[in-house]
Amino acid sequence: MTLLLTLDDGAVRRALADAVELARAAAVDEAGAGQVGAHVGIQPEDAVSVSHLFEAEMPGYRGWRWSVTVATAGAGEPVTVSEVMLTPGPEALVAPKWVPWERRVRAGDLGVGDIFPTDEDDPRLVPAYLSSDDPAVEEVAREIGLGRVHVLSRFGRQEAATRWRNGEFGPRSDMARSAPATCGTCGFYLQLAGSLRAAFGVCGNEISPADGHVVNTEYGCGAHSEVEVEVTSSVPVAELVYDDSLLDMEPLGKPAGDGE
Repeated sequence: MTLLLTLDDGAVRRALADAVELARAAAVDEAGAGQVGAHVGIQPEDAVSVSHLFEAEMPGYRGWRWSVTVATAGAGEPVTVSEVMLTPGPEALVAPKWVPWERRVRAGDLGVGDIFPTDEDDPRLVPAYLSSDDPAVEEVAREIGLGRVHVLSRFGRQEAATRWRNGEFGPRSDMARSAPATCGTCGFYLQLAGSLRAAFGVCGNEISPADGHVVNTEYGCGAHSEVEVEVTSSVPVAELVYDDSLLDMEPLGKPAGDGE
């Protein structure tokens, strides 16, 4: 690095920038003459190297570029090729950023026989021997004498509550906004136990679209237990009804004296 401080930086940059044909020859040698297009730019790498970019004329690689890195040891030294590679340009079609599989799994992806282990540091769970700050959990643990290995943490319950409230069976859904009343006043509403009981329950009405699902107390549908339908009296119908389709039609003869 001390040697680089004594070099003529301007001369080095000019030598690297002028090495277009050297870089093109390296790209052609790598890909073939018909695969290397126009020179589209220079990308600096460090004090003694740059990459020359050429359009890639390859089927299926629209927007990609051949990147040829050239370097020199200093002013007056020869420029040499360091690397030739195919790189995506700003308009190239590339695969999306890779995401670990455990972060790609979404609700509904888990099928029969699938196993999805939880992370050891999952913030939604805490060891059961710690205070869960949920009275229902603590009561069950005392009754059994052992309790579960893990229970939902406060963060886990808050996350679930937010997801349920903002979901299909929350107060902002289209069904809830058009419902005559809320689940909290419905006889089919089965209240949850624990710290979530004030806001959530399970629907027990088989007619409701939420049957068997966790619903927010402010959710509602048309199958509310207290819905009353106003019954109107039937419209009176005349006792004698004539059906024109059943009438026999007989043509009349020509009147006597008409035209005679």
